Amino acid sequence: MFKKIVLYLKLIKFSHSIFALPFALTGAIIAASGIPSFRQIFWILVAMVGARSGAMGLNRIIDRNIDAENPRTMSREIPAGKVRVADAVIFTIISFLALIFAAYMLNPLCLKLSPVAIAVVFLYPYTKRFTWLSHFVLGLSLSAAPLGAWIAVRGTFDWEIVPLGFTVIFWLAGFDILYALQDIEFDESFGLYSIPKRFGIRNTLLFSHIFHFLAWGLLVYTGIIFDLGIFYWLGMTIVAGLFIYEHSIVKPDDLSRLDMAFFNMNGYISMTVFVFTLLNYIF
Repeated sequence: MFKKIVLYLKLIKFSHSIFALPFALTGAIIAASGIPSFRQIFWILVAMVGARSGAMGLNRIIDRNIDAENPRTMSREIPAGKVRVADAVIFTIISFLALIFAAYMLNPLCLKLSPVAIAVVFLYPYTKRFTWLSHFVLGLSLSAAPLGAWIAVRGTFDWEIVPLGFTVIFWLAGFDILYALQDIEFDESFGLYSIPKRFGIRNTLLFSHIFHFLAWGLLVYTGIIFDLGIFYWLGMTIVAGLFIYEHSIVKPDDLSRLDMAFFNMNGYISMTVFVFTLLNYIF
């Protein structure tokens, strides 16, 4: 049983939850102007785990044939035969049911919008088959983290939280196109679409710089909208430094540190935003 749990955690790359979850908690904290109730936090976490697990399961199912052809991904659990497609389908359905139930437990608007969140994550795997804008669709799906958490706490959709949602879109697109640099040759041979394939390595790095500058600018704008204090601005200074370092270790002629730029730095960035937003309200 333990081995099977570990297998499914690998299937959905559970460790990558560090990307979206801190932004969900950030949105919840801002919405509550402090720490939300235990009940709200619990069901937000259930919704996040359900949404992300379902999204990753769905992505692995839809992309299983592509993954089987790509040397980088052929060892993933479904193409490697470690997880059956039927089992992955059941796991995905249960995950989305957990999301819907958590939304029901939060408030009526969360429940009404839960099918929209599922529709976006269902769309994403197909977009790479016809548009290089797929990176932004992935960003849109993760932007539901802060937006959904805000709605979970407030029970309403309010425009002041939208800049934080756009932050996630540009932040995600900025590092997803870096990660996609690994698959340029495969995308070309398999007919898939991506910014690296369409614009090349140097332009991809430039776009990533621009997207992350916009993401940081939107974080600054979020701080201004909500009149956040010194701890938040200290956090934004650290985030700026992390962005600069991330882009300093990836060069057109040296992509050897892509994994560090993709996982380590962006995990630190999302956690920094959350921790210093929390400190802002605690102190």
